[in-house]
Amino acid sequence: MQVFDGHNDVLSRLWSAGGDPVARFSRLEGHINAPAAEAGGFAGGLFALYSPQVRRSFDFSNFKGGELPLSAPMEQAPALQSVMAEVGIAQRLQAAGLLRLCTDVAGIEEAMAAGRIAAVLHLEGAECIDPELLVLDALHALGLRSLGPVWSRPTIWGDGVPFGFGGDGDTGQGLTADGKRLVARCAELGIVVDTSHLTMKGFWDIAGMGHPLLATHSNAWNVCRTTRNLTTTQLSAIGETGGMVGLNFATVFLSENGWSTGRATLDDCLRQLDALIEGAGEDHVGLGSDFDGAPLPQGMASCADLPALVAAMEAHGYGDALIAKLCHGNWLAFLRRAWGR
Repeated sequence: MQVFDGHNDVLSRLWSAGGDPVARFSRLEGHINAPAAEAGGFAGGLFALYSPQVRRSFDFSNFKGGELPLSAPMEQAPALQSVMAEVGIAQRLQAAGLLRLCTDVAGIEEAMAAGRIAAVLHLEGAECIDPELLVLDALHALGLRSLGPVWSRPTIWGDGVPFGFGGDGDTGQGLTADGKRLVARCAELGIVVDTSHLTMKGFWDIAGMGHPLLATHSNAWNVCRTTRNLTTTQLSAIGETGGMVGLNFATVFLSENGWSTGRATLDDCLRQLDALIEGAGEDHVGLGSDFDGAPLPQGMASCADLPALVAAMEAHGYGDALIAKLCHGNWLAFLRRAWGR
């Protein structure tokens, strides 16, 4: 079963680690790499361009949930430096034949059929974009087709949600006037807008602008009450607008025990999938793993283990048609609708 996934941080991992990104991606390192992708049927997804405050390798060995305030705002210049470096890494991986950068569904399908990883560039947090939106046009020309206005820190575009437990995403203000200009320009360029990490008010601001609601890597709040997860009302709106939500594999967002201990299981993934399907509808749910950006549940050490999740879906009673939609079909259908608007 081929998997097209809604969110990963492999480009940020490769940039943070330094060295030769082609060599790193070619060996068993991190959650996503060429041999693991081949073994697990990882066929592509939205590849995040993310700007960390400090350039260092990720470590999830002792990670668990905890009340964390919003990160400090980030200046445009260092954010742009890391984003452009990560675009360069994606281009080097493409030149080496390890993936194909895609800007439409036809390209994704061609890459998947040829056994090449299909990569769509996604901006996770728009700190690198100037108020005049000139950088947005430049990134679009380089292949950007998906954008989240914020990560979990404030920007000129709007507020993000802090990492917390017990409350929902109604933690701050929504989109600013500049944020609404950004979203409008994304619509003109054919860039889908992601609500993951946005406050609840920001989520409804995007809904009010008439856009299909997208949450690339967010889970159901009624299963795990973290600020990063979505209420049943939000999930219903995703389905009603023809949008999409991707199951986040991060242990701290899968279950309440996962939040407190940092450990979760594939059964927790299934409970989340049940809730997402009930809330948004089976045509509007996929996977949004957060590979290389979060701690994974037991039985999922890397994308090589995706067949274990598929097997768990089968044992859970999901039929072949539903599994195919969850693994890739719904994402491709959503992108075809959204990019064709």
